[in-house]
Amino acid sequence: MSNGHIVIGEIFGTAVLILLGGGVCAAVTLKKSKAKDAGWVAITFGWGFGVLGGAYIANGYSGGHLNPAVTLAIAIKTGEWGKVPYYLIGQFAGAMIGAFLVWVVYMGQFKAHLTDAEVVTGHDVDPAGPVTRDESLPGGPVLGVFSTGPEIRNPVQNLLTEIIATAVLALFILTQGMTQGLALNGLGILLTALLVVGIGLSLGGPTGYAINPARDLGPRIVHALLPLPNKGGSDWSYAWIPVVGPLAGAALAGGLYRLFFT
Repeated sequence: MSNGHIVIGEIFGTAVLILLGGGVCAAVTLKKSKAKDAGWVAITFGWGFGVLGGAYIANGYSGGHLNPAVTLAIAIKTGEWGKVPYYLIGQFAGAMIGAFLVWVVYMGQFKAHLTDAEVVTGHDVDPAGPVTRDESLPGGPVLGVFSTGPEIRNPVQNLLTEIIATAVLALFILTQGMTQGLALNGLGILLTALLVVGIGLSLGGPTGYAINPARDLGPRIVHALLPLPNKGGSDWSYAWIPVVGPLAGAALAGGLYRLFFT
């Protein structure tokens, strides 16, 4: 596959991932949304379907990585590093586009939510964004639509949670025979989407399971840039954990694969 195909495939695939994943967070969080308060199970399935749709769309062009951690794990497995920058470009660009589209789709709901008296005074919190549950924390009332945050702010625990969750995802991908020519087969995509749902249900409670640096950092940047009233901060003090943790988890999975599975 050409470098251009990789960039295009990852842009479209990751944009769909974030549009559906961020979209379900918006649906559950924002006032005047028909799905408000649908809960954590809805969020986990929304992200799983986002993986499913995005990876199928990108599969023919790029293999549908959609995640710098997955790209890193595959590069460690195969030893092929030359195309990694093109994957990263597509993934981060796609994540930002997807986050922007979430805002477009829910523009009216964002405005209604962020100008509501209960939200402005801090009496209504964001169930998708646990960083807003403590007034001393720097996350704004809709940050959870765009990026993750911890229930308990403990950097060591938060980092280990992201490392472990991402290692599970990456090792699953590496050991399922899904990396033929740096591509995922159709069944592998479905299985991976279901695993992402499982990771969210089982391991997502502490941090919101970023397990993907592009999924967290790209939308966090969009949150910082969008002209949202009363949006609050973007919690940059936490932003390194959903980047470093998944990359470390992917490196761990790649190392374990080379040590035990080859």
